[in-house]
Amino acid sequence: MNSVAEKYVKLALKIGSYDKDFIDAYYGTQDWKPKTEAGEFNDSVYQGLNQQINSLLDEMEALSVYSATELEKLRYRYLYKQLLACKTKIFMLNGVTLSFEEEAQALYDTDVPVHNEDFFKKTIDELDKILPGKGSVSERILSFKEKFKIPENKLKVVFDAAIKECRSRTLKHIQLPPTENFSVEYVKNKPWGAYNWYKGNFFSVIQVNTDLPIYIDRAIDLAAHEGYPGHHVYNALLEWNLYRKKEWVEFSVYLLFSPQSLIAEGTANYGIEVAFPGNERIKFEKEVLFPLAGLNSNEADLYYKVLELQKNLSYAGNEAARNFLNGKWNEQQTIDWLMKYNLRSKESAEKYIDFIKQYRTYVINYNVGMDIVKNYIEKNGGSDESPSKRWELFKNLLSTPQTPGGLK
Repeated sequence: MNSVAEKYVKLALKIGSYDKDFIDAYYGTQDWKPKTEAGEFNDSVYQGLNQQINSLLDEMEALSVYSATELEKLRYRYLYKQLLACKTKIFMLNGVTLSFEEEAQALYDTDVPVHNEDFFKKTIDELDKILPGKGSVSERILSFKEKFKIPENKLKVVFDAAIKECRSRTLKHIQLPPTENFSVEYVKNKPWGAYNWYKGNFFSVIQVNTDLPIYIDRAIDLAAHEGYPGHHVYNALLEWNLYRKKEWVEFSVYLLFSPQSLIAEGTANYGIEVAFPGNERIKFEKEVLFPLAGLNSNEADLYYKVLELQKNLSYAGNEAARNFLNGKWNEQQTIDWLMKYNLRSKESAEKYIDFIKQYRTYVINYNVGMDIVKNYIEKNGGSDESPSKRWELFKNLLSTPQTPGGLK
């Protein structure tokens, strides 16, 4: 298995030389990186890579009895699914266009539920009843949320406080490497809202995009999702437990377009709820973050009610990606849908289109991934009523080889 793992890493790095987004992080042996710059991805390159992948998959089939422990079973399944994602990626690099549904299944090991227009209309109707002002729901929600925008000169102090709280809560339940740390940078002109660039040796660089308004709830969202107990903790634990201690070299590389990302995004989103059960998040934000941002909390209760309803509309982004990538909608139709049912501003909808163009079906990992993680943990006894069990299950997902299909 160690031999297959080493070949997998070298193969992944080679594929990554043809797609700059494919390798999200690598902190292994630098000698394994390709020695020369990649040229054109042509049929000859495709044939060579495909032959290597097929050979590794054959080796995996021969190792199918490799399952001495439960952890090794997880390792086997993880590596097999990651190789299938590699195979899918080179097909796509060679010009093969998959449907939204086929791509999501092949890269992220999951089906994507379909939500029709009526599903979103119900939430829109509920919001229509409670939002103040006149005009469309989309216009009113954007106007209402302006009251909760963090002033740009307050971003650092608010985010620092959110990070400190998220880290404190995480450390009560998860032991982290003693040298773990990260830095935060504020950037512009990116297709995403925030990004964790994991550098290895338990260190991350977290970038926060300030192109669009950042509302008060985003401080905890980003601090938990990108930091504690989200991406930073996930990457640090995998490096510590599997790469450093067990010397499983496949965990020196993180492939963005692979089942690992659904686990990463799903745990990062669900981690917010794990760290702040019940009303604890709202209480902390109202008592600590609102004053730091200089915001009035008089309408905070209505704001959080709006946010809770708006969660259902996240799936509208999946439908936008589905129809856009399947060629059913053009760019303008997709923007119109995102403004109407995802309640985005025109600028935000255009940013989301940029994200879909660059990362394609990756959009499903945030909500479908969270649903899979949440259902798995609750099915196995983790809930608001059993917070210690929930932390135990959550920590296990962060520090062991997992696949979306294995959690269902």
